Amino acid sequence: MRRFVRPLVLTALAACCGAALAAGSDAAPPLGHLPTWAQPESYKLSFKVDPKQENYSGSSTIRIKLTQPTDFVWLHGKDLKVSKVTVTDAAGKTYPGKYVVAAEKEGVAKVELGAKLEGEITLAMAFTAPLNKQLQGLYKVSHEGVPYAMTQMEPVSARYAFPGFDEPSFKVPFDISLTIPSDDQGVANTAQIKEEKAGPGWKTLTFSTTKPLPTYLVAFAVGPWDVVKGPDIAPTQYRSTATPLRGIAAKGEGHRMQHVLGETSSIIHTLEDYYGFGYPYDKLDLLAAPDFSAGAMENAGLVTFRDWLLLIDPDSAAQYVRGSFNVNAHELAHQWTGDTVTMKWWDDIWLNEAFATWMQQKVTIKVHPEYRADLDRVRGAQGAMNNDSLVSARKIRQPITGNGDIETAFDGITYQKGAAVLGMFEGYVTEPVFQKGMRAYIQKHKFANATADDLIDAIAEAAGQGDAFKSAFRSFLDQSGVPYVATEVKNEGGKTVLHLSQSRYLPLGSTGDAKRVWGVPMCVRYGTEGGGNKVKCELFDKATGTMVLDGAAKNSWVLPNADGRGYYRFAQSKADLAALTKVVGTLTDAEQLAYADAVRAGFQHGELDAGDVLAAYKPLTASKTREVFTAPLGTFHWILANEAQTDAQREHLRKWAADAYLPKLQALGYRKKAGEPDNDTLTRTVLAGVLGDKDIGVPEVRAELLKQGDAALKTKDGHLDLEAADPDLLGTALGVAVQERGAPAVDAIIAEIPKTSDPAKRNAMLSALAEIKDPALANKARDFALGKDVKVGEMAMVLRGGRDTEASRAQMWKWFTANYDKIVGRTGSFAGGRLPALGGGGGCSKAEADRLSAFFKPRMSQVSGAERGLAQTSEEILLCSAQKAKQDPKAILR
Repeated sequence: MRRFVRPLVLTALAACCGAALAAGSDAAPPLGHLPTWAQPESYKLSFKVDPKQENYSGSSTIRIKLTQPTDFVWLHGKDLKVSKVTVTDAAGKTYPGKYVVAAEKEGVAKVELGAKLEGEITLAMAFTAPLNKQLQGLYKVSHEGVPYAMTQMEPVSARYAFPGFDEPSFKVPFDISLTIPSDDQGVANTAQIKEEKAGPGWKTLTFSTTKPLPTYLVAFAVGPWDVVKGPDIAPTQYRSTATPLRGIAAKGEGHRMQHVLGETSSIIHTLEDYYGFGYPYDKLDLLAAPDFSAGAMENAGLVTFRDWLLLIDPDSAAQYVRGSFNVNAHELAHQWTGDTVTMKWWDDIWLNEAFATWMQQKVTIKVHPEYRADLDRVRGAQGAMNNDSLVSARKIRQPITGNGDIETAFDGITYQKGAAVLGMFEGYVTEPVFQKGMRAYIQKHKFANATADDLIDAIAEAAGQGDAFKSAFRSFLDQSGVPYVATEVKNEGGKTVLHLSQSRYLPLGSTGDAKRVWGVPMCVRYGTEGGGNKVKCELFDKATGTMVLDGAAKNSWVLPNADGRGYYRFAQSKADLAALTKVVGTLTDAEQLAYADAVRAGFQHGELDAGDVLAAYKPLTASKTREVFTAPLGTFHWILANEAQTDAQREHLRKWAADAYLPKLQALGYRKKAGEPDNDTLTRTVLAGVLGDKDIGVPEVRAELLKQGDAALKTKDGHLDLEAADPDLLGTALGVAVQERGAPAVDAIIAEIPKTSDPAKRNAMLSALAEIKDPALANKARDFALGKDVKVGEMAMVLRGGRDTEASRAQMWKWFTANYDKIVGRTGSFAGGRLPALGGGGGCSKAEADRLSAFFKPRMSQVSGAERGLAQTSEEILLCSAQKAKQDPKAILR
């Protein structure tokens, strides 16, 4: 989740210099950490909310412990009008207080207590605030014209909803009550324990006291929700009573919650078995949000999702069915890592997100092995490596200097790199040992906060490891970058010896320093006499080293990343790579993905040219596993878009793709068959998208997609007949239709979107608008995306299109800069870090990098996170330009 406001230089000073914040001083407001001499101990929150109105009212009553005398406290509040402050001391004496905005952008307030006090006090504040329109704090959304109110507090948006101590280390119980219209439903983190009338047309709902929570996990929602009872989650040896399970959806959508409710118990039971710790909250609600800034949010007991992740029908696209399970497993894993145990500060957000990503994959492997989460793990790590190859990449434990750093911490480094590092060290110490350490970590820090060192110590103790292990683990947390391990097989003294050297992986054109060393848990698979193979693992923590490959065959092939588990890239001599290529089809699927990444890395590093890449990738296209045979496509598309210059070169590449993939698509056909495995469905979707893309443009494929798109665009009962297309191919088919049919297709889709509430159909239509090639029509779609008929959380689906060529990017840039203020006005603070990529992503020339910097540098203070977003997008553009300049297009035809 991303939020607003660029930090001032004072942020870092305020965070580190606690002495300057002594109680009773006139120091500047703390823009980082709040001082710890005022500690909240509990909250009573009451809200009066009618989603039909523009504002709401509430009260925040906080019991606070003051460890030294003071006549004021610092806390957080943003866009709040506090009308009354009452302070009560330990003896019951009351004082009139005063709420003063101290740092408006950062949301810091000073509350004057009316007297110098110490010990326990109670601070009661009455306030009003607008229902937020930018998907943060307590915000307003609509479904089919009906308004709802719901919350999104992470990371620093609880301050929009109520005054309080909006930091993760302040973890305390909450009592919540909601006064709402009599006909509405209200839900919160915990079970409702009371309902009372509250005057004509109103009722007050009271909820049980929460377990200790940070403010960012507080959640509630008000509106005419459908509340659907699911099957109770049965007791286990770790939890003595059944846990009630419900689905919450907009009115009329509740019947579509049955699928996800049916899957949830298996997820909870798998997590309980792993952690040896029962689900800790008194109920579990899953809420399908009509609009949402993120994918989902792990609020304790009330998990919120984008609606398409929960609203599943029998004929829903396979990608939604799988996505529903995977995201649900991720959010429920958070109930242990994130909710039960919370990081102390945002530099350790990976303790939440990396663990949930890593644990989700474990759950999916157990419950749905056919989903191949083992390969998702490898692909996720490789995606993170692309970002981690940038000089501007974050560390996993990135120091926090202000809200902007917090808001941009929710990225592939935190999620996928963090999960990959966990998996790598898990493999090194073995899974049972790692589980033992995890159980100890959860038990020791339950309902409290923890740091990375707490986790590392728990794993090291379980594994009987010492400082070398801890240093190796920290080497991946506390420095950015990807280890690049160069290997060469040599025969020395009758032994097969693998020579190793490590540096930081940096692509062509990078300005970074390659001299860097990690503690790499390195596992190598190699061929042995008799045609077998063997794995050897060692901790490689020096710049150079060797590994003796016992029992290796003469001229043995070597895969320097066994099981694809390591978070590092490897390079081989051309002879060693050729030997590995000959046997790549015998490796596991995960290892073939590691091989594919090594080829990509060699190309981006300058050791391989396009001809080498196409030859090395060819064996992978013969695989029967979708994740493996599609692994070449990212690099292939780059070569087609940026390197091919002549018709002959482009035709050669199109033929390469058609030869590799068209037979697979023809075997599947263009319609989902009754009872077909969802893997076949997903394969059809991917291949149709690849071969139907205009740049490759296999005539047979585009003709079939256009046929389905035309059928979907016909009118039936006043709506487009979207069911006429295969549900999994709908977005792709409509995309071809807008390219081939032009304005009539675009106008029909734009007219249909406001009449359609089904999120999957909306996603398909919006993604189709991103495929428009005609400049005037593309601008028409973008203008539409800025209007009220496209939700705030949907806008980027349209705006990410139109960047296939330098000319189309120039046209997109012109529109983006002309409409920049409108985009910021709609998205507000949560999208700041993504704005540079939204405007300039996909560029591949210095001129594009220069214009991006020229536009954004004067605007850095307007939105938080934009500075990092600009640095990374600019670097990506310059690296693309450098690689393009070094390529020899003639190599394509070799």
